Amino acid sequence: MIELSYWTTPNGHKITIFLEESETPYRITPVNISKGEQFGEAFLKIAPNNRIPAILDTAPAVGGEPVSVFESGAILQYLAEKEQKFLPADLRGKYEVLQWLYWQMAGLGPMAGQNHHFLQYAPEKIPYAMERYVKETNRLYGVLNKRLADREFVAGAYSIADMAAYPWIVPYERQRQNIDDSPHLKRWFLTIQARPAVQRAYAIAKQINEQPTVSEASRTHLFGQAAR
Repeated sequence: MIELSYWTTPNGHKITIFLEESETPYRITPVNISKGEQFGEAFLKIAPNNRIPAILDTAPAVGGEPVSVFESGAILQYLAEKEQKFLPADLRGKYEVLQWLYWQMAGLGPMAGQNHHFLQYAPEKIPYAMERYVKETNRLYGVLNKRLADREFVAGAYSIADMAAYPWIVPYERQRQNIDDSPHLKRWFLTIQARPAVQRAYAIAKQINEQPTVSEASRTHLFGQAAR
């Protein structure tokens, strides 16, 4: 059984998409980051960076004690290797997927996240920062659009690379992006959106939370944290 610590964010959606696609048994423990639940002692034992998602695998493939994993990219790779799904076994195929998974983790996610912050949440509007991250998000959309020009999915067959990228494209309007400018990306986006498992994952999210994650009350839990 996979115990998933989850909240309704793009990084959280990545994992529910995989679990629904692979039909892996799992149970969700909501971690309401708007209320600061990510700082709870039990959660920090498996996620020392106080960020969702995180998992506890109570029946790891190697047997023995449960295995905990944090960071959404690491979780996707762990689950794909355990279930032997959505990650090729051959060397070339595996690293074709992993390089695009890490592209999302190092580029699309952080840059779109900064886009969200400065456009939606920053207490003051800083034109330079807003333009910087809207343009960088647009550049990354262009990279993805070009990549998808001659293949159905990011690494050929549907994989964890697609599951990682898709949730960060869902809020494209909030990111001030027009997916009609990226026809290959738009085709890919609509294809994934129509998958039954993806629809189930987003339906589960609505059952858990339909409120904005960021509010005036939640800002102290989400922004401005320091080491102490």
